[in-house]
Amino acid sequence: MVDILQCTLVTELNNVLNAPGVEKCDEALASPLAHTAFTSSSVFSNGYAPGYAKLNRRGGAGGWSPLDSDHYQWLQLDLGSRKQVSAIATQGRYSSSDWTTRYRLLYSDTGRNWKPYHQDGNIWAFSGNSNSESAVRHELQQGIVARFLRLVPLDWSEEGRIGLRIEVYGCSYWSGVINFDGQGVISYRFKVKKMKIIKDVIALRFKTSESEGVILHGEGQQGDYITLELRKAKLLLQINLGSNQYGSIMGHTSVTTGSLLDDNHWHSVVIERYRRNVNFTLDRHTQHFRTNGEFDHLDLDYELSFGGMPYSGKPVGAGRKNFKGCMESINYNGDNITDLARRKKLDTSSFRNLSFSCVETHTFPVFFNATSFLQLPGRANHNTISVSFQFRTWNPDGLLLFSNLDDGTLEISLEDSKVVVRINVTKATGNNRVDLSSGSSLNDGQWHAIRLVAKENFAMLTIDGEEASAVRSTSPLTITTGGTYHLGGYFLQTPFPPSQRSFQGCMQVILVDDQPADLHAVEKGTMGAFENVSLDMCAIIDRCMPNHCEHGGRCKQTWDSFSCTCDGTGYTGATCHTSIYEPSCEAYKHLGRSSDTYWIDPDGSGPLGPFKVNCNMTEDKVWTTVMNNLPPKTTVTGSSRERRTVLQVNYSASMDQVTAITTSAEYCEQKIAYSCRMSRLLNTPDGTPYTWWVGRGSEKHFYWGGSGPGIQKCACGIDRNCTDPKYDCNCDADHKQWKEDSGLLIYKEHLPVSQVAVGDTNRPGSEAKLTVGPLRCQGDNNYWNAASFTTPSSYLHFATFQGETSADISFYFKTSAPYGVFLENLGNTDFIRLELKSPKVVSFSFDVGNGPVELTVHSATPLNDDQWHRVMAERNVKEAVLQLDQTYKTSQLAPAQGHTRLELFSQLYVGAAGGQRGFLGCIRALRMNGITLDLEERAKVTPGVKPGCQGHCTSFGMYCRNGGKCVEKYNGYLCDCTTTAYDGPFCNRDVGGFFEAGTLVKYNFMPEAVAGASRDAKILMNELTPHEVNLTKEEVAFSFSTSNAPAILMYVSSKTQDYLAVVLRQNGSLQVRYNLGGLKEPFAIDVDQRNLANGQPHSINMSRVDRSITIQLDHYPPVSYTLPDASDTQFNLVKTLFLGKVFETGHIDPILIERYNTPGFVGCLSRVQFNGVAPLKSALRTATQAQGKLVESNCGASPLTIPPMSAATDPWRLDNTGEKKSTQGLKITIVSVSSAGIIAVVIFTILCTLVFLIRYMFRHKGTYHTNEAKSSGESAGESADTAIIGTDNPETIDESKKEWFI
Repeated sequence: MVDILQCTLVTELNNVLNAPGVEKCDEALASPLAHTAFTSSSVFSNGYAPGYAKLNRRGGAGGWSPLDSDHYQWLQLDLGSRKQVSAIATQGRYSSSDWTTRYRLLYSDTGRNWKPYHQDGNIWAFSGNSNSESAVRHELQQGIVARFLRLVPLDWSEEGRIGLRIEVYGCSYWSGVINFDGQGVISYRFKVKKMKIIKDVIALRFKTSESEGVILHGEGQQGDYITLELRKAKLLLQINLGSNQYGSIMGHTSVTTGSLLDDNHWHSVVIERYRRNVNFTLDRHTQHFRTNGEFDHLDLDYELSFGGMPYSGKPVGAGRKNFKGCMESINYNGDNITDLARRKKLDTSSFRNLSFSCVETHTFPVFFNATSFLQLPGRANHNTISVSFQFRTWNPDGLLLFSNLDDGTLEISLEDSKVVVRINVTKATGNNRVDLSSGSSLNDGQWHAIRLVAKENFAMLTIDGEEASAVRSTSPLTITTGGTYHLGGYFLQTPFPPSQRSFQGCMQVILVDDQPADLHAVEKGTMGAFENVSLDMCAIIDRCMPNHCEHGGRCKQTWDSFSCTCDGTGYTGATCHTSIYEPSCEAYKHLGRSSDTYWIDPDGSGPLGPFKVNCNMTEDKVWTTVMNNLPPKTTVTGSSRERRTVLQVNYSASMDQVTAITTSAEYCEQKIAYSCRMSRLLNTPDGTPYTWWVGRGSEKHFYWGGSGPGIQKCACGIDRNCTDPKYDCNCDADHKQWKEDSGLLIYKEHLPVSQVAVGDTNRPGSEAKLTVGPLRCQGDNNYWNAASFTTPSSYLHFATFQGETSADISFYFKTSAPYGVFLENLGNTDFIRLELKSPKVVSFSFDVGNGPVELTVHSATPLNDDQWHRVMAERNVKEAVLQLDQTYKTSQLAPAQGHTRLELFSQLYVGAAGGQRGFLGCIRALRMNGITLDLEERAKVTPGVKPGCQGHCTSFGMYCRNGGKCVEKYNGYLCDCTTTAYDGPFCNRDVGGFFEAGTLVKYNFMPEAVAGASRDAKILMNELTPHEVNLTKEEVAFSFSTSNAPAILMYVSSKTQDYLAVVLRQNGSLQVRYNLGGLKEPFAIDVDQRNLANGQPHSINMSRVDRSITIQLDHYPPVSYTLPDASDTQFNLVKTLFLGKVFETGHIDPILIERYNTPGFVGCLSRVQFNGVAPLKSALRTATQAQGKLVESNCGASPLTIPPMSAATDPWRLDNTGEKKSTQGLKITIVSVSSAGIIAVVIFTILCTLVFLIRYMFRHKGTYHTNEAKSSGESAGESADTAIIGTDNPETIDESKKEWFI
């Protein structure tokens, strides 16, 4: 946001409207006037003359009434001279049924070229009287200066006719006026040759009918300049306070405001500059901006010229027109330029005849609406058409002129912003048709001139006088004119109607048959005709000025309304007011998002734009990271205390945006490191450090990372472990070896680091390397800022809400009460209120002066369910919107004409107000127009309101997945994933591990193992009562991926012979084996005959309740199995769970050991869960007993949903994982390893080597090997499909068996 002026500019401006003065501008101006000062459109009879229309007077018939009560009547008064008008009052005609209920006010300096009074962006309609006696007074929001006033009745008494008495209030007005003829220029010479100006105040008023012209200009030899000029009827201010060494463009600043300024009405301009801060005000609409460049002074030479470029000007002024029109009240830095010119204290020699009165132009504009037309006579039965006029409009289409020729039609229309001429002539010999088209973008609100000449076999259309681009036609054509021309509309029935029927806009300088149209005669009714036309007035309104489209939204308009295009702005809504992004990473987390780069908008609808940050949500706390552009270990040389090297640290967001993050964060940190060789850091003889850093607010800081404000030390100085104890930094020892001082800066009010000034690298051999890490912040105090309202009468109060033309309110609430007022703010009659009206209805009501408006949204479910619900309300000049939980939404358009400003005066009450039904419950994250209200701080000192709010889990507990438990916190919640096989903020990140050959995980269940077991085992044992050690049900779930078979995936042993095993057989198929007693052989379930050792991830979910077993593999439907009747249903004395391999001292099934246990599982296991215990996660997080090397890896978390891939293309396959990821591996202590065991391993290795050598020799001698002899037993136990599915390399299986038997 552009900085607002740093200094209050106090300026005495002569005759600035509505400026507070010693005397109130409230004198009665109409009552003292003579009878003849009042005129009217017509009079009912002598007693109803306009001179009797004075407030509270009873002369004549007691007021004015016209002959006819219709929309063409008016009452006018001449104040004698220009007056400042501040209010108007009306009455009906005395003791009658005649009064006016609604009227418009027009004003003028000359009694011509009327201007309608505008308010809230519209031509204003005043509410009048409801009886004949009471007076209704209106204060003019926009004070006006005029000599002539005209009241136009719009509606009147249904029981009578138009009746009116009036009074006008204001005061005298005087100002010096200078008429500029387009040639003369006033030169204001400075007292010294060159001026270095730090502060400027320029004020003036102007009126003109020209769209181009330089109003003031000044320049200097160093390239400084200031120019105020009209460009296309808009006001353009160009200013340059000086350019730096990179080029002149750096200092140039250009700002445009206003439009339609060539309406020949007065406009006031004020330019206030202090250094680089500028207020640019046109007709009370102020733009704040800051000039480009690096300089504060405006260096001007000799003079400042008004009315144009000085004759001694440089070529920069070439091609620019001088100003033609009138100026008054010209003030420059306290000097009254108009008065100095009158007293001939200024150079006015360029004027031919300097006039101190305004020379009026005599255009006669005509204003058309959608139901208007103007009929003018022309020459009949003539063979030439010649018409010309100027028009201005916002609409792309409309009928400009239509005429019925003697034997055809003529139409001039605006179509798609182009002028189209169609001439159709019907002859007995055939039809002649001529179509011409010219121009583009002619609906830009500017005056455009059209000239059409058509005669025999010739037609020419010229736009804006550009003869060179005129469009001509030489098609066969014979014309006979009809003698009547309709402008702006044609509503009569005709065999050949025009393509357009009406026009909204203005016309002037109308010529028919090369003769100016006598519109005064038309007005008096002596010539032509008209319908619903406003004569001598152009009431065009620029609805995009001031621009209600916020945040860079592009404004488009038609005659009646405007619309905003918000594409690419990051905002949405009718006026681009509401941000489409969340305010913080914390908010994204609670929408269920995961770690990523996100756009955030910390102040919502406020002035700060959205920007990108990195959101890390892998921990309980959410970290927001903002990167900078300083490369790590940036080398610094050649700096000294006298001439430090300053390293600039720029971020991916502006300083204001970064400040918004640090302000709302709970904690921030930024790492800073200084690597040095003979380069001292902080310690100097006089105490000023060699190196310092600059933080927020451009403040220098003399402490380093690991230390704190006011402590000129490094981290080693705080910890007392520096290289040299005499110093407080390692680098201050000034050693020739590389040393480093690094640490975290954590005082968030000082962050981020914006500059580092290094001051000791200029000695021979001295060198330093600087690293400034990214800014990292966690938490969002605004998001969790809450208050609990415990009594119906409790409330919090804040300063008055400022949301005149645009207001948005958003918050979360939760309650168990059926109703309550969330917040309320009152004005005199205006108000704004949000409340829970019933358990299912939220209401947003307000009044901006047009009567109360209420929007309601109805929820399908009760809102008093003690869960968080989000409310968002917005009100602007276009519409009002209410949204609940991003599900229910309603909106209502603002009236086309009416009040638009919300004027509030009382305090803002949150929770209850004005005897309304108070709110019971919690309100959180209350934000109004981008500002978060600090509910917690105010609640600390308010009875009946408590800071914070408990019970977040009722709303957010659903985000804790996979059995994670929601834990309440004072300012939020967290998901406890301890008892799950998952990790992450929402317990949705799989915990997996990579198993090398021989790696196993061992998990003890028996009570004697509790003392040394993990937290998970203790939890389980606390839950198990002694008889529950004998399980009658199991829940098993895990994912795996491997390319090797056979293998034991999971084995659960017991102190008896009972066991449960999940294995991959030689062919890669999955088998589940239960041995619970009662059967001769274990009960085996062949889950799937496919080869699952295909390198792809697979998941298995299995449950048993008594005899019933359900198994689901991947995404296939669950399959049910039943234990035989002879089988026992109790899993007795569960002892140990093994993953990857079995290493058990008790009883174990020899078939499992023989066929599946060697060399062990090689691959990935993930999210392993057994009856509420996560053994793999426990092994990775705690000291669970295991053997071998276990590497944490996110392996195969998803089941197979695509065709199997080969092992070569398996993305989960890790080659040489042990070596490559040794830093991630968990070195697990080997259990029960004795010296005898070591000897056995050595012997085993030697024998294996011998076997490989023997086999190699036999193969080359041509020995034939077969599996059948040694696999006969295996074949009996396997399914019949083994022979078909078989492995690709039978010899490999054979070798694995040989290894085991050796």
